[in-house]
Amino acid sequence: MILDDPILKLLLSTLLGAVIGWERFVDHKPAGLRTHTLVCLGSTVFVVVGERALTGAAGNASDLTRVMQGVITGIGFLGAGSIIQSGGSVRGLTTAATVWLVAAIGLAVGVGDAAVAAAVTGIALVVLRGFRWIEGAWRERHPSRHARAGRERDPS
Repeated sequence: MILDDPILKLLLSTLLGAVIGWERFVDHKPAGLRTHTLVCLGSTVFVVVGERALTGAAGNASDLTRVMQGVITGIGFLGAGSIIQSGGSVRGLTTAATVWLVAAIGLAVGVGDAAVAAAVTGIALVVLRGFRWIEGAWRERHPSRHARAGRERDPS
């Protein structure tokens, strides 16, 4: 389904960003409902505004891809800020990845590709929820393979 109406694009990106954000909120992650919703919505706004600017100017498709590239880079820095390293462990990688992903969902909505945006949202939920179950089952069967770094060092 291709969306042409900018308001529908904004509403859809708000909804899809909120779906991912709700999943993160329920798990008490640092970036939750509001953050993911706003990142998705913001990404869509950049594309919608970029398209409008190009319509009124002598722009071309490469100008819009530059707008999208700027969003991708900027969101990468935002996500990097959510990664914390402490005592040999790293936390926040999934949060950073989901922030980056909702930006991509917002960009997909912004260019009008609602089907791709909805599919990515669904796939992301499967990964976030379903893969957690798979990881937990694996860790139960193989506990020694998942000891914290630094605890199983060779004493010599």
